[in-house]
Amino acid sequence: MSSTPDAVAVSAPLDGTTLTYRRLDERANRLAHRLIGLGVRPGDPVAVLMERSPEVVVALLAVVKAGAAYLPLHSAYPLARMQQITDRAGAPVLLTDAALRSRGLPRAGEVVEPATDPAVAAAPATDPGVACDPDAVAYVIHTSGSTGAPKGVEVTHRGVLAFTADSSWSEAHRRILSLAPYAFGVSTYEIWVPLLRGGRVVLAPPGEPDVATVRRLLADEGVTALHVTAGLFRVFAQEAPDVFAPVREVLTGGDVIAPTAVRRVLDACPDTVVRAMYGATELTAFAACATMTAACPPDGPVPVGRPMDGMDFRLLGPGLVPVPDGETGELYVAGDRLARGYHHDTALTEDRFVTDPAGTRMYRTGDLMRRTADGRLEFAGRVGDQVKIRGYLVEPGEVEHVLARQDGVADVAVVARDDGPGEDKRLVAYVVPGGRFDGTGTDGLRDAVAALLPGYMVPAAFVVLDALPLTPNGKLDRAALPAPGRPAPAPVPETEGLTPGRRLLCDLFARALGLDAVGPHDSFFELGGESLQAIRLAGRIGAELGVEVSAADILSHPTVAELETLLRDLTPAPL
Repeated sequence: MSSTPDAVAVSAPLDGTTLTYRRLDERANRLAHRLIGLGVRPGDPVAVLMERSPEVVVALLAVVKAGAAYLPLHSAYPLARMQQITDRAGAPVLLTDAALRSRGLPRAGEVVEPATDPAVAAAPATDPGVACDPDAVAYVIHTSGSTGAPKGVEVTHRGVLAFTADSSWSEAHRRILSLAPYAFGVSTYEIWVPLLRGGRVVLAPPGEPDVATVRRLLADEGVTALHVTAGLFRVFAQEAPDVFAPVREVLTGGDVIAPTAVRRVLDACPDTVVRAMYGATELTAFAACATMTAACPPDGPVPVGRPMDGMDFRLLGPGLVPVPDGETGELYVAGDRLARGYHHDTALTEDRFVTDPAGTRMYRTGDLMRRTADGRLEFAGRVGDQVKIRGYLVEPGEVEHVLARQDGVADVAVVARDDGPGEDKRLVAYVVPGGRFDGTGTDGLRDAVAALLPGYMVPAAFVVLDALPLTPNGKLDRAALPAPGRPAPAPVPETEGLTPGRRLLCDLFARALGLDAVGPHDSFFELGGESLQAIRLAGRIGAELGVEVSAADILSHPTVAELETLLRDLTPAPL
């Protein structure tokens, strides 16, 4: 595992847990033997559903040691979506923990809780010695699919090893903070880059990150690098740009990166490098990067950058013909990091992974780009309807499929909108009622989507129309779809007698949501609030009141009145 087996491999600072390379290896070996004893064979999928903790890292390594492929389930997924994924995998063994077992698990072939399973504790601590084919599947990560079901991307061991060996991962990436859910491709960077290069994984606590927690972890744990999504990077740049000062590099991507946010961070952290990352799950996480420093900040749109080691980027037009520099083409990528394809979906695999006339296998990204005179790539849009929401690639068609199945929905369209400068892109559902749904109240539709899809795929707004606007040739006229209005907050009676503290909280809620006013009993989420705005609000409350509040606190106390009750126990002075 390491030339220094007693060095710390994994730490969870906020609960004081650490694992050395020796201990990590022994625990993963025991669990691997347990999986093999349950009949897990090379190539089999093993589902993993756990909170972010050292147990997750043990589980992922154990699955690999057993020769199997880990199938991560995101704890924020609705149970129905988890069931879709495990059913397609053929009811695999499921590894879980006490916290998530208590919330309810999808049906699986066998459920194992490694931390409490006596058969795991009694298993040998020696390596099981299972041979591994480099082209075998290491993990299957599910992303949004246009057919109404998530699609599973099969990433190989060869792809992971090539990714972790990239020359980009200098000493700056020895101690990496893990913030992303392990069910997303960024976790390949956060977990396998440090472990396969003798570094350390520093685990953030479960849940949404917040400024105060990230600041403490970066300052106290010697973190040298981390990745945050473009949306979260923008929030940190606005609220606390100096938070990244302790690290050597901060990586960001997953969506369009605001150059103003990059400049704010570089101004506040002149010794920190900001690295823009481009990639896809199908490319084993990142495939290109652009480095920005205080001496060389972006002077325009943040570029996609240059391909990483072994990645061959091609801008092609119709018939796979290369386009000249300066002209827009679709990006195709070749190299040894390409995924094997999509789990149990030959047709989609053949559509997205194509072969050029010379026989080279390429991944068709769906991204439109142009190459500048100095060889850098610039993003120019998407082919088709895929969009990025909070850093996640989303097929609006999948949301449409869910809504179209609801009783009383005659027609529906789901689009992504950003209706103002600095606004985050959000999904909007346009619904034509029919049958039992008469168009009054859309909470039932929102709940139906939330029961089947992750939170980032639930539309932020629903607009009821008599009919969807169409172009003369009968297609949806997206330009004619009206912008959704924000819900008006309930009026605050003059007799309410707001205290100064409650008035301040109402003002902070309103500013975070971009509203003129918010009443003390208005729900943050019913007013259109999302996780990034909750992180922003938590930071502003901390700055104004001198008290540490997390995004999770806002999730569980979504009104001013509820949050005020919590803050009374935390603030040094009365509200």
